[in-house]
Amino acid sequence: MGKELDIEFKKAYKIASTTKIKLPPDVMLQFYAYYKQAIKGNNYERPSGNVQLRNAFKLNAWIQLSHLTEDEAKIKYIQLVNKHLK
Repeated sequence: MGKELDIEFKKAYKIASTTKIKLPPDVMLQFYAYYKQAIKGNNYERPSGNVQLRNAFKLNAWIQLSHLTEDEAKIKYIQLVNKHLK
């Protein structure tokens, strides 16, 4: 699964990061959390940005995925892209 999953994940990330589709904030939060869990796992870091409330939501969404492995988060991220951006 490893290398193929990484390739699919990178393709999905490219689609998500270049889309012109406006997604609701809760869906954007899911994208953020699954992406962070996929690339960082449970190695949490403070989200970038000046808006403290937004950062709190981002970090909370990411922490809620702590039960997922990085590969599981990649799969969920890919599913999210396929659901909302294809």
